[in-house]
Amino acid sequence: MRIAVANRDRRKIGGAERYVADIIPALRRDGHQVALLSEVDVPEGRERIALPDDAWIIAERGRERALNDLRAWRPDLIYVQGLADPTLEEELLGVAPAILFAHTYVGTRISGAKTFKFPDVRPCDRRFGPACLLFYFPRRCGGLSPITMWQNFRLQSRRLEITRRYRAIVTASEHMRAEFVEHGFAPARVHRIPFPLQMRLPRSTAAAVPSVGGAESIERRQTDPVRLLYVGRIEALKGGRPLLAALPMVARSLGRPVKLIVAGDGSALPDWQRRAARVVAEDSRIAVTFAGWSDDASLDQLVAESDLLVVPSLWPEPFGLVGPETGLHGVPAAAFAVGGISEWLHEGINGHLAPGDPPTAAGLAAAIVTCLADQAHYARLREGALEVSREFTLERHLRCLLPILQEAAGTHDAVNGNVEKPGPASRLEA
Repeated sequence: MRIAVANRDRRKIGGAERYVADIIPALRRDGHQVALLSEVDVPEGRERIALPDDAWIIAERGRERALNDLRAWRPDLIYVQGLADPTLEEELLGVAPAILFAHTYVGTRISGAKTFKFPDVRPCDRRFGPACLLFYFPRRCGGLSPITMWQNFRLQSRRLEITRRYRAIVTASEHMRAEFVEHGFAPARVHRIPFPLQMRLPRSTAAAVPSVGGAESIERRQTDPVRLLYVGRIEALKGGRPLLAALPMVARSLGRPVKLIVAGDGSALPDWQRRAARVVAEDSRIAVTFAGWSDDASLDQLVAESDLLVVPSLWPEPFGLVGPETGLHGVPAAAFAVGGISEWLHEGINGHLAPGDPPTAAGLAAAIVTCLADQAHYARLREGALEVSREFTLERHLRCLLPILQEAAGTHDAVNGNVEKPGPASRLEA
């Protein structure tokens, strides 16, 4: 097939862009011709996605010229990963049959969070629609501007209608699949498939993985500070406040110093830094380091030096890719039970979950302590982290994905938005 992948950014910003970087060479190895259409190439300093022979960046070439180049390339299928411009998305749907990988809540939330923020922070499980306008201000779903509220409502309504025109929707979690089915999508058109993980261990740490859970590593950790790691965007709903508030509870319960490394950047960085400074000043057993954004090699090194990943997201993560990725290093996780996280974090197998409705610092601290308090249990969690993460292979992903792509490309003459092909609702067992 001739498959055009479309995404927002040519740089490796998050999970969607890393997926694009992995899936393009995988599809080419499978014998397909692949092109890439991206909207932008920012920010400077982030690693670029390696381009196939045919690639266009709209910010450089202009939309009309890039679309004409894509039409001339004559794709059999367009595989969309998320676009910022809904007009561009509509135009792409007129070029060739298209499938959407829904990395986020496309058209199913009035703002980007799908989270109530008042009177306390908790996930929102309401179906998107006019009733969202009634909750927007009382539950602080977005800002306090009525103009912004109306603009967001119109934008997401439009995006939902655009999404209905895709031949199929692919998700990485049953949570996201259920989200689209709840919004009226035919179950046979929405497919959950296992996300592909790539081992990116630097040479210096690769040899450590087979010895996960060994007696020597357990004995060493009994005398060292507890080493916690946060990886991701630094935004309010990523849970920095409850994470920092949980640290003194963890130190007190375990009777050990606690060292937290925060790897990432974002708009809430100043707030997290101020709160971290207060926590450290009040408890000498706690240390917090902000490592900034890290490339793959640097991040793998941080993971290899950590005891536990903490995923304190307050909003319902569509999947939570960082958890399975970290598990490839034999590092278990503690997280709030929100969104798709519980589909890879299995209680007592590769970590522990804290209640997420509502999420609290005390609940998160208890999950962290449960992971680390007993060394034999912790060793089993490390083994479980490897076992669970090794299930998310690129080969398995392709076995699930390719039949969906082929089916969609074979329905080119059908009318967009009305394709109802029978098939399994979930291909995770493939």
